[in-house]
Parts: sequence; structure tokens; C-alpha cells
Amino acid sequence: MLTHPQIWRAINALAVRHGLSPSGPARLAGLDPTTFNKSKRDAANGKLRWPSTESLAKVLAATGASLDEFTALVGEGCAVRTRMVPLIGMAQAGNAGFFDDSGFPAGAGWEDIAFVHRIIWASQ
Repeated sequence: MLTHPQIWRAINALAVRHGLSPSGPARLAGLDPTTFNKSKRDAANGKLRWPSTESLAKVLAATGASLDEFTALVGEGCAVRTRMVPLIGMAQAGNAGFFDDSGFPAGAGWEDIAFVHRIIWASQ
């Protein structure tokens, strides 16, 4: 679940990562420079204000940041558990010796890649 503080922390981190002031991402994206100001994150009645997906998309495009980069910033404060899984190219996979009789990877020539299998949020 995304929280209000996580989204705003990620926007702030994106600015820092790209050497921008807090209003820099909005200005760079052609938005009102005050779009992401701290004073605009809560309404006078206490209701939380969230950035629009359009504003976020414009900031990502302007900074050249990917959605993956942004979501990684949102996810800071969580632990990602990975395990290594074998990977082999499709051209090699059909050759004899790369799988055992049970269909499991065997032999040499395999690379190990990290596979995310669990994310644990700090609040859990």
C-alpha cells in the first residue's frame, strides 16, 4: 500500500537525486513551481493532498527518471528479499545437458540472477 508520506518522500528524494531544489522537479516539468511545496501537501481542513499521476508523469519525463526508479524511492524503508535463480539464453536451453531428468537446471553455462520474492515494509 502506498502512503502519503512515502509518495512525498520519494518526490523529495527524486529532487535530491537529480540535484534539484524541492521546487525544481515541478519547475523542470513545466508545472507551477509550488506544486510540490510542503504547504500544499495538506489542505486547511486536514485532508491529505496527493500529487496527480499527470504531475508525477511530467516530473519523471522531465528528470529522465523511470517509474522503476520512482517506485524504488517510494519503497525506501523496506527490505527486499531476493534469491538467486538460474538463467540461460533461449538458444542454449534446447541443447542437451542443461536440464536434468526432472527438468531442473544442470550443467555449466548458467548465470545467476536475483529474483525478488518478498518485500518487507519497515512498518510491519
